[in-house]
Amino acid sequence: MKSFMAKKEQLEQKWYVVDADGAVLGRMAAKIAPVLMGKNKPTYTPHVDTGDFVIVLNAEKLDLSGKKADTKTYQTYSGYPSGQKIIRFEDMMRKHPERVVELAVRRMLPKNKLGMQMFKKLKVYRGSEHNHQAQQPEPMEL
Repeated sequence: MKSFMAKKEQLEQKWYVVDADGAVLGRMAAKIAPVLMGKNKPTYTPHVDTGDFVIVLNAEKLDLSGKKADTKTYQTYSGYPSGQKIIRFEDMMRKHPERVVELAVRRMLPKNKLGMQMFKKLKVYRGSEHNHQAQQPEPMEL
C-alpha cells in the first residue's frame, strides 16, 4: 500500500458561500477553517494547500453566544512603549465587521507561510453582495 500525497498541479479548488446572518462567530469560524485547510477532502495533505475558497456574506449580522458581546476585546501591540491598543467588540463590529470574522478564522489556521496562503482564500463582505459570481460558488451549510 502506498500513501497518497497531493501535488499542487492536481488540485481542484471549489468556491463556497456562507451567510453569516444570525450565525455564532466561533462556530462559523470552526466550520470555515477546515474547508480553507482542505481537511474536508479525502486528498488532504499537510504540507500542500488543498483547501477551497470561502466567501462570507453579511459579516455585520453575526452573533456571539453568552455575554461575550459585552466583554470581548481585541488587542494589538505596535512594539513601541505605550503602543498597546484594546478595541471592544462593539466598536470593531461598528467600524470593521469583516475583521472580526477574519481574526476568528486566522487564529484557527496554521501559524506559518502555508497558513497565510490558506487565509488568502477567505473573502469576507459586510453586506450580501460579492463580486465572485464568475467562480459559481456553492452554498455551504453551517
